[in-house]
Amino acid sequence: MSVPGHPARGLRLAVAPSSGSRMHVLDPDMPPPRLSIIIPCLNEVARLPMLLNDLAPLRNLGHEIIVADGGSTDGTLEQAAPGADRLLRCTAGRARQMNAGAAAARGDAFWFLHADTRVPHSVPAGVLAVLRGGRAWGRCRVRLSGEGLVLRAIAGLMNLRSCLTGIATGDQGIFVTRAAFDAVGGFPEIALMEDVALSRALKRGVGRPACIRPCLVTSSRRWERRGVWRTVLLMWRLRLAYWLGADPAELARRYR
Repeated sequence: MSVPGHPARGLRLAVAPSSGSRMHVLDPDMPPPRLSIIIPCLNEVARLPMLLNDLAPLRNLGHEIIVADGGSTDGTLEQAAPGADRLLRCTAGRARQMNAGAAAARGDAFWFLHADTRVPHSVPAGVLAVLRGGRAWGRCRVRLSGEGLVLRAIAGLMNLRSCLTGIATGDQGIFVTRAAFDAVGGFPEIALMEDVALSRALKRGVGRPACIRPCLVTSSRRWERRGVWRTVLLMWRLRLAYWLGADPAELARRYR
């Protein structure tokens, strides 16, 4: 998907010295980038206001918050209105919603956050520092909101997996310059694994992601609702099937 708009402030085209590959970076001699924070949601009235409250200091500094709603019926949009700059009504589907948010965005870089995420105050500074330093994309470390050693271990394995593979998932708060996102065509509009597909395209096109050390807090509700080990095994099976070429629509049916 092509993302319209003006060229990003401070953007230049560089050559990665190790590979000769072209990569879009933010010029460190230019002012800090303006972020467009894009939040896809569906019936998140209980959780989205907490995320928007976390992001209010960024909004006060001139960064943009876009909520891309997939047809909520619980009052999510009404609750989101005071804390967002733009509210978009979209066809349901996380990839479509995030692409719609990117198409409407005015920032130099996009930061995609799930509606059930919490953002400690140290995380945005890390994101901005990485972009200011010239990296085209990256992700955050995560911890899960629930208590217990098992959930801590799962979060640790998520972070380790991402470090080893260079693949980020949506829970990890993917951020990317406008030009790099545009260069790979945005999120493929598939039913599941759109985050993995985007990561693979960015890894091929501009290199491995930067990693922010401060942690986002991602909801542990799916592990708590379905059972920890059942959820872990399900996600492993789905990712393996995706790597082996399974239809994302079929994977989405299994995920539900």
